[in-house]
Amino acid sequence: MAIFDQAIRRLSISLSRRRSSLSFSTLSSNPLRVCVVGAGPAGFYTAEKMLKAHQGAEVDIIDRLPTPFGLVRSGVAPDHPETKIVMNQFSKVAHHEWCSFFGNITLGSSVSLSELRELYHVVVLAYGAESDRALGIPGEYLSGIHSAREFVWWYNGHPDGKNLSPDLKSTDTAVILGQGNVALDVARILLQSTSVLATTDIASHALEALEQSSIRKVYLVGRRGPAQAACTAKELREVLGIKDLCIHINEVDLCVSPEDEEVLKNNRIHRRVYELLSKAAASAPSHPSSSQRELHFVFFRKPDRFLDSGEGSRRVAGVHFEKTMLKAVGPGKQIAVGTGLYEDLDCGLVLKSIGYKSVPVDGLPFDHEKALCVLIQNKHLAKPSLGVSRLLNFPY
Repeated sequence: MAIFDQAIRRLSISLSRRRSSLSFSTLSSNPLRVCVVGAGPAGFYTAEKMLKAHQGAEVDIIDRLPTPFGLVRSGVAPDHPETKIVMNQFSKVAHHEWCSFFGNITLGSSVSLSELRELYHVVVLAYGAESDRALGIPGEYLSGIHSAREFVWWYNGHPDGKNLSPDLKSTDTAVILGQGNVALDVARILLQSTSVLATTDIASHALEALEQSSIRKVYLVGRRGPAQAACTAKELREVLGIKDLCIHINEVDLCVSPEDEEVLKNNRIHRRVYELLSKAAASAPSHPSSSQRELHFVFFRKPDRFLDSGEGSRRVAGVHFEKTMLKAVGPGKQIAVGTGLYEDLDCGLVLKSIGYKSVPVDGLPFDHEKALCVLIQNKHLAKPSLGVSRLLNFPY
C-alpha cells in the first residue's frame, strides 16, 4: 500500500506542479491529461503525437523500469547502433515542457488502473508483450531451454535478464526454434567473434560468457520452407556475412512448389530472402574447415518433444522433431502439417523464438486465448494499435 500511495503521490504532484508553473493566460480550465503506460517506442510515438495534436495537453509516461526506451534499449541487438539512434528523438519528447517520465512504477502493483483513470482523461496501454508463447510439448521446462526474449534481455543488460546465466560451456550445439529476425539476432550473437562484439555495447557479463562459450554449431529450425522464412533480407545478410562461418542448407529444401512460386512472385521480401538462401547454399564449401563455426538452416521440422539427458539433472539433451510438409488452406496460404516421420537433433541449449504474449492487468478485460488486452472504448482506455488514431482527435 505504501508503494501504491507513493506512485499516486508522484503523479499527482507532477500534475499540480505543472499547473502551478503556468501563467493565468495560458492555463486551460480543463487541460487534456494523458497517461501512457510503457516507455518503449509505442509509448513515445504516442506521446509525441498527443503533444502535437493537442496543444497544452499534459502527457505522463510511466514504466516499470527505471530507464526509458523499452525495446530500443533492451531488444535491439548491440551491434545495431544505427537502430538505436531513434532514442535521440524520444529524448526530445521526454524533455518537452508538457511531458514527464516516471520510472519504477509498475501497473498493478505500484499503481492501479482505476487510480490512473481517476487522474487522467486518457490512459494508453503501451507496455508491450512481456511474456512468451509456449509450445505446450513434453520437456519444455528442462534446464537449458530458454526463450529468445530472455536471452536477448540477458545480453542487452535488461534488469530481468541479469540472473539468466545460460550454460554456453557444456555443449557445442545450440538449437534455435524459429527463423524470424529475433532468431537471427540470437544466432549472430552466438556465432559472432567476441572481438567484434567487444566493440559494441553488449552487456559485460554476456561478453565474458561468450568469450568462454563452447558453442560451435547453431541450428535455425522452422516449420515451413525457405519461401516462407519470416526474416528480412537485411538480417539474413548480416548473419550470412559473419567471417569464417560455414553455412549449411539442404538443397532439397530449396525446391519450390507452384504455390511457393506464387508467394515468391508476389512478395519481394520473401523472394529476396529465398535468393540469399539459395546463393548461400550454392557457395557453401564441400569440405568446411574443422575450426569453422557452423550455421545450419533446417526447414520443414516442428518440435514434438524435448529430450532429457537422463542423468537426473533434468537437462535438455536434444529435440525430437516431426518432419512437416506444406498444405494449402486458401489462396496464397499454406500451413505446416506433420508427416508422421521423426528425427532427433542432439543439443545442450535451446532458444525458443516463437513469439511473445501480453500479460493481464487487473481491471482490464483480457482475452487469455489470444493473450491480448481488450479495448474499453467508453472509458477512453486504449492500446496504441487499436485506439490512438481516435484518441488523437478525441474531443475531451
